[in-house]
Amino acid sequence: MSRKRISIEPADRVKNLPPYLFATIDRMKEKAVGRGVDLIDLSIGDPDTPTPRHIVERMRKAVKNPQHHQYPSYAGMLSFREAAADWFRKRFNVSLNPGTEILSLIGSKEGIGHLPLAFINPGDVVLVPSPGYPVYPVAALFAGGRSHAMPLLEKNGYLPDLKAIPRGVLKKAKLMFINYPNNPTAAVAGRAFYKELVEFAARHNILVCHDAAYSEIYYDGRKPLSFLQVPGAKSVGIEFHSLSKTYNMAGWRIGFAAGNREAIAGLGRIKTNLDSGIFQAVQEAGIEALKTDDKVLGKIRDMYRERRDVLYEGLTALGLEVRKPVATFYLWAKVPPGFTSTDFTVRLLNKAGVLTTPGNGFGEPGEGYVRFALTVPVRRMKEAVDRIGEAL
Repeated sequence: MSRKRISIEPADRVKNLPPYLFATIDRMKEKAVGRGVDLIDLSIGDPDTPTPRHIVERMRKAVKNPQHHQYPSYAGMLSFREAAADWFRKRFNVSLNPGTEILSLIGSKEGIGHLPLAFINPGDVVLVPSPGYPVYPVAALFAGGRSHAMPLLEKNGYLPDLKAIPRGVLKKAKLMFINYPNNPTAAVAGRAFYKELVEFAARHNILVCHDAAYSEIYYDGRKPLSFLQVPGAKSVGIEFHSLSKTYNMAGWRIGFAAGNREAIAGLGRIKTNLDSGIFQAVQEAGIEALKTDDKVLGKIRDMYRERRDVLYEGLTALGLEVRKPVATFYLWAKVPPGFTSTDFTVRLLNKAGVLTTPGNGFGEPGEGYVRFALTVPVRRMKEAVDRIGEAL
């Protein structure tokens, strides 16, 4: 007897999803490799060097502990949250209560994606930077809200113009995402902007959500600020930190949120219902990471600085207009005249075997730019410059 197949219809939130940028990049990469291309991948910000040995060793020992084989705490081990609070105090001179003002995350992406579920009702507005990390507007969509793009323009130092946000939008706005050091533009924000933002958020009753994933990838001693260093910031916002970029732990999936206790509690309630916490052995490794001597991190930063200089000088010599970053491991470059972001990305892939990320994939204001990631060795970086020169 034949059985009738049911019709499986995706929810509207899935139908309305734009193609996820980095999944599209992965497909481009797979097709190129399938054609036998010797690909130099400068597209996705995935650290290419191993996790430091002392962190791996802590994990090796912790994974043998049978106490870690049971369900972990939803909020994260108190010892991990205490390590995060210690790190925050030493790095930013900000005091946080590990019991109420810090929450462990399965990577900061998870926390960013879940936060709107705690605070956004249908019809509420989430303010998102554009160009920006694609997860911000998607998180708003999943929560039933709508996103309003804040253009990040070169003439404004890639900071949002808070005065340009329409009054009608502000009346419905509940959350604002910001991200400094910034992906994809590599811009940094200063104390004056954060001070203005604290006052703005308090005036309009908006929760600020600062994605600080790149706070420790900086150059020439120019340490980025934490949003929470500004007086009053903890009253209006939280900050997301990731161990992925800083400690080459992208695959480990661990980070934390810090700041406003009501916001932390709300996010914690969502996580309690949707996940079962982080494997405690990974949290033990996270504790070890947060205690890492800055000399180790300095070597990682020096590696990226050398790559930055090679790529920046090479692209500039080819006539491209490139922003030299003081933080992150990205270069934000204008495409040559006559190209769109997508055209230039395809040209470099097909003619040079170099994969970049088109700027328009991060939002409409990113049109006319491409992003290069500093995630290959210097030798390959020099080769990429040579190939791009031939392709142009």
